[in-house]
Amino acid sequence: MIDFMILEQFKLTNKVALVTGGNRGLGQAMAIGLAQAGAFVFITSRSGKADETLAQIRKDGGDGAVIQADFLQDDGRDIVNSVVEKNGRIDILINNAGTIRRGPALEFSEDDWSTVVDVNLNAVWKLSQAAAQKMAAQGGGKIINNASVLGYQGGLTVPSYTATKHAIIGLTRALANEWASQNINVNAIAPGYFKTDMTDSLQTDPNRSEQILARIPAGYWGDPSDLAGTAVYLASNASRYVHGQVVVVDGGWLSR
Repeated sequence: MIDFMILEQFKLTNKVALVTGGNRGLGQAMAIGLAQAGAFVFITSRSGKADETLAQIRKDGGDGAVIQADFLQDDGRDIVNSVVEKNGRIDILINNAGTIRRGPALEFSEDDWSTVVDVNLNAVWKLSQAAAQKMAAQGGGKIINNASVLGYQGGLTVPSYTATKHAIIGLTRALANEWASQNINVNAIAPGYFKTDMTDSLQTDPNRSEQILARIPAGYWGDPSDLAGTAVYLASNASRYVHGQVVVVDGGWLSR
């Protein structure tokens, strides 16, 4: 028998969240969504600025703060510690920050490979471990990793990005297996093709954009706001029995 009101389970009142790369794109939409649900949201930004995101959060009646972070230089453990020092706890971590380098595999440079692996995978591992240590001590929490439909496919001219997104899905499942008993939910979201800075070169290429749209059953590029509901669900008590899952949000791309 259900002994609670279901919409109450989606509320994040008094929760403290950390969203990496929350100053724009997918991270911005998810940060705003968490704040609308009641969370205090820390946002990492390489520039140390997230004026647009914070303005929208505060306009909606929420609050947040920015932490400057460059995941090629900064240790994720220090970032998590900063959140806990400022607000006493960390309840939600969304590992969203990422980068991409494009080029034929035969010519792909070692620097491009290492940069993508460091930001997309190594930083996620460090942030997740540091956050989980805090969460285990406080009784639980939620970790949400940003994967990709390229965690299921090979793609073209993005070998390091594809490799890291496959790895993120594997890491999500591995950590969920170990940390579920600590009341820590580890899951992932796999976005399809969204209108962001990262996909700008694809959107502005008439031939490639037409090819992509032709495969998406929904018929359009995703808007970052289309991820907010999934993020709130995975961050909330509504998903308390969901562990090690990858929620694909792609307009039907993978079903084709």
